Amino acid sequence: MKSRMKKYRCGDTKKGMEIVAHARLPTQFGKFIIYAFCNNIDGEEHVAIVKGNVKGKTNVPLRMHSECLTGDALHSLRCDCHAQLVAAMKNIGKMPRGVVVYLRQEGRGIGITNKIRAYELQDKGMDTVQANLALGLPADGRDYEAAAEMIKELGIRSIALITNNPGKISDLLGHGIKVVRRIPHEFGRQKYNSEYLNVKKKKMAHLLS
Repeated sequence: MKSRMKKYRCGDTKKGMEIVAHARLPTQFGKFIIYAFCNNIDGEEHVAIVKGNVKGKTNVPLRMHSECLTGDALHSLRCDCHAQLVAAMKNIGKMPRGVVVYLRQEGRGIGITNKIRAYELQDKGMDTVQANLALGLPADGRDYEAAAEMIKELGIRSIALITNNPGKISDLLGHGIKVVRRIPHEFGRQKYNSEYLNVKKKKMAHLLS
């Protein structure tokens, strides 16, 4: 028998970014509320993992994390994504309030297939920036307008951004988000991703040791 349940399809309404569902999310790092967001402009779906009451609050610790299937789910050591996500969840889980904005921007915005194509070029000697450019792609194709709209939808007045990337701060400021301070977030360096992190520092101006 065909199901009569109506399925929600992101992109059905005229509002740009909206919360379409929320639920309790108990984790090994603490108890959170997870919010599902729909960007009705491009049809993308994102989530915010929220600890405590953030509506109307200032100086809310917030981490923007771009999806990384290979790191987040498969625990790849080619990057520091898994370590950064775990550290963010763990640290915010100990705080009175905070947010992890999880953005569906795989491979710095180039998608999983192109990321693996870039990996292939890296295996032949290119660094991460060189590989993306060789594929005709930007070194970093991410945009944080969606994250800014999510922050606004959550009613947060200002944030303390957990990042090593000053570009994220300037991008959010450009989208009307008040960033009162930066919280450094350096985790997960090991032999397999050391050169990857060096490229982040030298070519992408990340604030790393």
